[in-house]
This record gives sequence, C-alpha cells and structure tokens, in this order.
Amino acid sequence: MNARAPYAENPGQSRGRLFPEPPSAGRSAFRRDADRIIHSTAFRRLKHKTQVFVFHEGDHYRTRLTHTLEVTQIARALARTLGLDEDLAEALALAHDLGHPPFGHAGERALDSCLADFGGFDHNAQTLRIVTAMERRYPAFDGLNLSWETLEGIVKHNGPLTDPDGNPIGKYLENGVPQGIADYDAANNLALWSHASAEAQVAAIADDIAYDAHDLDDGLRADLFSLADLSGVPVIGGLMREVRDQYPGIDPARLTHEVVRRFIGRLIEDVIGESRQRLGTAAPTSADEVRAAGSAMIGFSPMMASTDRAIKEFLWTHMYRHPRVIEVMTHAEEVVRDLFARFFVQPQDMPGDWAHGLDAADAPARARRVADFIAGMTDGFALSEHARLFPKKPVS
Repeated sequence: MNARAPYAENPGQSRGRLFPEPPSAGRSAFRRDADRIIHSTAFRRLKHKTQVFVFHEGDHYRTRLTHTLEVTQIARALARTLGLDEDLAEALALAHDLGHPPFGHAGERALDSCLADFGGFDHNAQTLRIVTAMERRYPAFDGLNLSWETLEGIVKHNGPLTDPDGNPIGKYLENGVPQGIADYDAANNLALWSHASAEAQVAAIADDIAYDAHDLDDGLRADLFSLADLSGVPVIGGLMREVRDQYPGIDPARLTHEVVRRFIGRLIEDVIGESRQRLGTAAPTSADEVRAAGSAMIGFSPMMASTDRAIKEFLWTHMYRHPRVIEVMTHAEEVVRDLFARFFVQPQDMPGDWAHGLDAADAPARARRVADFIAGMTDGFALSEHARLFPKKPVS
C-alpha cells in the first residue's frame, strides 16, 4: 500500500457534518459517507436506470448502477496508487450519478426543458438535493448528513463553478449556478470558486474512463458500429492490431473484451503518470493547496486528452446519434414531458406524500416537486406511469 500523500484528505481532520454526530467507533468519516450512500434509496434505484439503452433492451448493457460500480473500482485504484483517501474517492464515485433521472441524458434534457421557467434541471444539483434533503432515513435530520468534503466533491468534481468574486464560470456562465447548489452553499459554504480535493478529481476522471470504455463495449454489443469502424480511432486501432498480432484468429467477443481491458489500463496509466507530474511540479503540501492550485491536479496527458475527445466524437456520431438510439431517446423524452405536464397540472396524480402540502399558487415549488418525483423514477416505473396516465398514447 502506498503511503498517504501530504495532499490527501484526512478523515480525522474533516470539516465535519452540517449536523454534528458522534464519530463511528470502527469507520472513518469518509467510510461512513460511502456506506450511507450505498444504503440509500437513490442508490438502489440506479439498478433500473439506464445509460443509453432503455431497460428492456437487454440484460448485458450497462445501467447507472453497473456504471457506478465500474467508476468506483477505477477511482479506488487511482486513489490507492496516488496515495489518496480511497474511502472518499469511493464515496464520490458512488454518489456521482444519484441525481440522474430515468432514460439517461434524454431524461435530463426533457426535465431541463420542462423546468426552463423554474431554474432548469442539473443532475449535480439534484444529487446534492438527494443527499442533503430528499433521503429521509434519520430521525435527527433530512438527507444523509455527509461530510463537507464529500458534499464539496459532489458539487465541484468537474471544477469550480464560480470565480473568486462569485461570478458563474464555464458551463454555468449563461444560466448561473443552479439554485439548489446556490441555496445550499449559502447555508454551508462549499467554496464554489476553488477546485475540489484530489479525491474528487480522481472520481471525475474515473467517470470519463468508464464512460469511454463501456460505451465502446455496449455499442459493439448492440451492433451500432463494428470493430472495423474503430480501426482508425486513436489508441483503439493500435490496441486492436496489438491483440490480433498476439492472438491470431481471436474471436470478435474476446477481441472486444481484451481491447477494452487494455484501453482502460492505458487510460489509468496515463492519468497516474500525468497526475504525478502535475503534483510534483505544484508540490502541494495539503488538500487545501490542491484546491487553491488554480488548475486540476488529476487528469489526462495532452495526448490522451486528445484521444479522449476523439473517442467521444466517435461515440457521438456512431452511438448517441445512431437512428436506433435517437428513436428510443425521442420516445423517452416524450414520456418525461408528458408526465411532467400531467403532474404539474394535476399533482394529485402523484402518490400522497408527493402531492401533500403543495401550494397551488406556488408554481416554482410545484414544478420542483414534480421534477423531484420524476427524477427519482426508474425507467420501468416511468413507462408504467405513462401507460397508466396515457392509456391511449402508447410510447414504444
């Protein structure tokens, strides 16, 4: 086991929880966070939420849960090698997709459109709402009462949201920081202007690695593209030739698995080498110095970053924009829009706890309640609710 790096987060020096609790006798603060996420209702629902394919299309495609487990495995491996806190990296990997609605990015697009007049929908903000308010399991507080470092990583794993003066930057420049994040930050300052911990950055790059690898695998399984189509893709084409040279006559299924396996290995090795170089140059002596570094300490080398972009462009063209996927996702967006419109006008069609206490005159609160209900749905439940409420409008 590698020694703990000086810039790793130390659970014994955590900034604590919003609601103070006695420490656990046998677990660190971050191990406790990971365990609470695993036992949450939102985590269990990931089993029946899909990435690209709707749940009934086959048992071999990734779901949000299997994706999350793959991200977690990669994040722990990176954290271990770099001397970071594995439990914090695991907690952040486990939590990173809790806020995604049914039907993957199609569901998110639909909900964001439905909430255009009410602040929009952002899955990171929804994850924060889930772990700070919507999970109701403990008698003393709502949410999971996670450590500050875990909440910070959930919100900022892709980088700062604002500049030091509080002005939105990057993807938040046009529409501002999502209201749910801004409201929580006002109560428990997450330093939105800084980078997150190295552990959070590890979880973010692990998500990229897992996405690239398993979407290539799933796309091949679904016959959306072929191995021949991949021959010109950087790194992937070379790996295919390398495996074929080593194993002449290898069958396509084994070739696919071996190429994906080696590709994950190359990506991880690249991140380790590049991150060690960045950390060596910056020489942070604490986790806070990682936050204040001004740029990410964990990432791909320029060459591998270019490869990552090329693979994402390939997948965009050959997978996400494939006519079969477009057709399914178009129907999925229709399901979400129909459900939102119905529940917004007739909130009594939601289960009693969801409809209870709504002020008919408070449209923003009603819209957010409806979005919370839909975002928590699995693919199957969303389809069954649509069939119940719209029996004469079948959606394939």
